[in-house]
Amino acid sequence: MDKSLFISMTGASQNMLAQGAHANNLANVSTPGFQRDFEQARSMQVFGETHPTRVYAMTERAGTDMSGGPLMETGRELDVAIEGDGWIAVQAPDGGEAYTRAGSLNIDTFGILRTSSGMPVLGNGGPIALPPSDKVEIGTDGTITVRAQGEAPNVLAEIDRIKLVNPPGNLMRKGDDGLMRVEGQLEQPADGAIKITTGFLEGSNVNAVEEMTSMLSLARQFELHIKMMRTTEENAQSTNKILQIS
Repeated sequence: MDKSLFISMTGASQNMLAQGAHANNLANVSTPGFQRDFEQARSMQVFGETHPTRVYAMTERAGTDMSGGPLMETGRELDVAIEGDGWIAVQAPDGGEAYTRAGSLNIDTFGILRTSSGMPVLGNGGPIALPPSDKVEIGTDGTITVRAQGEAPNVLAEIDRIKLVNPPGNLMRKGDDGLMRVEGQLEQPADGAIKITTGFLEGSNVNAVEEMTSMLSLARQFELHIKMMRTTEENAQSTNKILQIS
């Protein structure tokens, strides 16, 4: 069978992977702090004993759009948004350190400060634990101040500070859990220059119109690959008929 069938197949398979990436972006268009994923494939010549005339599609490691999303005011004291570059450090399910820009925070029944997805937020010495409090305030530098239950309004205590980091973007990779990590699983030092805004959440940086346009373009490309595979099959059938007649 003509090898063009396999060439078309690799192109169609890459289109399907790209469609999956764009569909995931579109599904998270309203997810706070979501960073859209890129899709990428390149042409790869097939080297062997003969001249490399065949070119297949090969997946490249996709990147992530690190640009910030729009800020949405919530007025909630545990909602925070990073101003400019930077990330909130959290404890990943595997116990390692990971990073997110999703700043919708909550306090569980044990007093642990967590993200909306349940990841413990890291402070100066590990996950942040808060005592029973009547009020919790988060400063622009991530400092957490509380008024313990039963205390006077002017009695405040500084408990911990949210770990804010700003590693190089080219070293960061998104995991299957949606959290960002630095290559080599290296823990990053806290960056005191990062500022956060309380009472706001950062929206997704996904552009719904752009994602829909990309999906339509990929759908047309997929149809072209399928048409090429059908043409190859028809050519093979015609060749077989000629051989039978001869």
